[in-house]
Amino acid sequence: MHELSVTENILEIALRHAGSAQATRVTNLYLVVGQLSSIVDDSVQFYWDIISQGTQAEGARLHFQRIPTSLICRACDMHYQPVGDDLACSRCGSIDVRVECGEEFYLDAIDVET
Repeated sequence: MHELSVTENILEIALRHAGSAQATRVTNLYLVVGQLSSIVDDSVQFYWDIISQGTQAEGARLHFQRIPTSLICRACDMHYQPVGDDLACSRCGSIDVRVECGEEFYLDAIDVET
């Protein structure tokens, strides 16, 4: 359900920037989503289709770019991408790891018509 508030924030940002650009319409939004984030693309799209109705962003297409998880082992300094749900270091087996990337969620770009 948190996708609703996230999607509302995306719409607010898109409309604010469209207003600043004196745009007549928002056509595309490019979202970057880390593999570890709990964002579900289909849920965001579902809410987008509902809450963007009647706005300059109605009908805009959402583009999702998924960022794979990358971890750093604090025990042996190994940089690696985990396989499946096992986050343990592939070299030493430690679970004392730091996320290098994969938790991202942001609006990277917006296309508008002026």
